[in-house]
Amino acid sequence: MSTKIYVGNMSFNASENDLGELFAQYGEVISVKIISDRETYRSKGFGFIEMGDASAATAAISALNETDWLDRKIVVNEARQRTERPQYNY
Repeated sequence: MSTKIYVGNMSFNASENDLGELFAQYGEVISVKIISDRETYRSKGFGFIEMGDASAATAAISALNETDWLDRKIVVNEARQRTERPQYNY
């Protein structure tokens, strides 16, 4: 079963490839997604990693949380389940 990880306070210059390489040293990375603004396409400064092994994900979280990466102190923890938000009709 895969584990999804939240990574926050990232440099706006970080790429999905950079982020994947950072986590790959702890185990198999299944997917990487940096969240971007819909209008400007600029990074919002956070993203998600999906790792194939729960123990590798735990090791990555422990090792990388509160560390300096690309001149920012990143926040790394297990992602929470996404909650349903109400749809607004404008």
